[in-house]
Amino acid sequence: MRLLIGFCLLTVALGRQGFGPTDQEWGYVTVREGAHMFWWLHYTTATTKPTEKPLIIWLQGGPGGSGTEYGNFEELGPWDSDLKPRNNTWVNHANILFVDNPVGTGFSYVENSEFATTNEQIANDFVVLMQGFYKQLPQFEDVPLYIFSESYGGKMAAEIALHLYQATKNGTLKSNVRGVGLGDSWISPVDSCLTWAPYLYNLGFLDTQQYQLLDKEAQDLKQMADTGKWAEASSQWGYLEELVQLYTAYADFYNVLDNIPAYGSHVRKSNKVLGKPVLTYDEDYLMNKLVKLALNLTQDWGHQNEAVFEHLVDDFMKPVTHIVERLLNETDITVAVYNGQLDLIVDTPGTVNWVDKLNFKGAKIWTTTEKEAFSAEGFYEGFGKKAGNLAFYWVLRSGHMVPLDNPNAMLYILQQVTNNFEV
Repeated sequence: MRLLIGFCLLTVALGRQGFGPTDQEWGYVTVREGAHMFWWLHYTTATTKPTEKPLIIWLQGGPGGSGTEYGNFEELGPWDSDLKPRNNTWVNHANILFVDNPVGTGFSYVENSEFATTNEQIANDFVVLMQGFYKQLPQFEDVPLYIFSESYGGKMAAEIALHLYQATKNGTLKSNVRGVGLGDSWISPVDSCLTWAPYLYNLGFLDTQQYQLLDKEAQDLKQMADTGKWAEASSQWGYLEELVQLYTAYADFYNVLDNIPAYGSHVRKSNKVLGKPVLTYDEDYLMNKLVKLALNLTQDWGHQNEAVFEHLVDDFMKPVTHIVERLLNETDITVAVYNGQLDLIVDTPGTVNWVDKLNFKGAKIWTTTEKEAFSAEGFYEGFGKKAGNLAFYWVLRSGHMVPLDNPNAMLYILQQVTNNFEV
C-alpha cells in the first residue's frame, strides 16, 4: 500500500498532488451559509494545454450518489474500481469535473440541516459552486462547458444548465455552457413508472395477472402525482419497486439481463438511492482512507448521503420536462438524451414517452425525422435522432450506467455532443 500511496502523491505540473495518474485540482465552495460543496477536477491527458479541450461536469444520481466516487471509479474516471488505468476514460478527451452534488453528498457537507429541498435550490447552489470554481481556475471561463449526468443527476443537470445559462446572460457568471447530456435520467418519473409493467411483461418477467396488478399500482401513483400528493407518490414508487422485486425474483433495476443470485436479495437493488448500486469494493476504505488522505481532506465521505435523499422526498417524483422545454426554446444549448435499452428504473419506453410529448420549436421536425443507426469499433451500438438542439440516442447492450455498460457508444455520444475528438 505504501507503493500505491507514493505513486498517487507524485508532483504534478498543472495542479496539486492528487489521487490517480492525472494532474488534478479540487476544493470546496460554500454555496450557502453552512452548506459546502466539493469538486474534483481531472485535467485532460489529450494535450499539455487543457484549455484547448472542453470542460465536462459529471453529476451522479441519487439524490445522494457521489460522483467523485461512483462516476469516477466505476464509470469514466482515469482509474477503475480496482485502481487500474481505464482505457476508455473520458479524461483522454476532455477535462472532467466531478462534483458531489447536492450538498451533503460524498465529501460535500452541511453543518446543521442546510440540505437542499427542491431542484431549483440545487441549481441555485450550483451557480454559486461554479462562481467559486471559476474564481480559483479562471482559465476555464471561456472553455466550452458541458454537463453530463446519470439518473437523478439528469433531473438536476437540466435545471442547473438553465440556471448557468441565465447567470451567464445576466452577467453574474462568466461561463461558456454549450450542452447537457441526460443519461437514463429521472426527468419524468411518472412516465418511467407507468412503463415498468409493459416493459417487464414484454421481456417475460411477468405473467398477465402480475402485469395487471403492477400496472394498477402505477396508475395509482399517477393519480397521486396528478393531484399533487408528491410525498405519497414517492412512497408509492418505493412500493412499486418492492412489487417488481417480488414478481421478478429481484430483477436488476439497472440492467435486466444481469444474473440474479438465488435464495437472497439482489446485491444491486436500488436501496432508496436512484442510480447508486452497491459497489464491489470497500467504498468506505477507498474514499475515507485512500482518497481522503491523498487529497488532505478533513471531512468524512458519505455520512450524509441518506439525509440528502430524505430532504428531497417531496420533490423526488416531480417532473422537470418543462425545464427541458425551456432549454430547447430559450437557449442554444445542445440537449442530448440517451438511454440504455436494458435499464428498468428509467426504461427507454418511458423516456421516449416524455421526449415525444415535448413542446419545443423543433417538435414538428422531430415527429418526421427517422432515427439512424450509429456504430463504434466496427459494431452497431445504437440509434440517433436530432431535431433543432435536441438529440436522442437509443443505446444497445446497456443498462442504466451507459459509460460502464457500453463505453464505445458513450464515447460516440460524447464526441457527437462536444464535437471534440474522433471515434
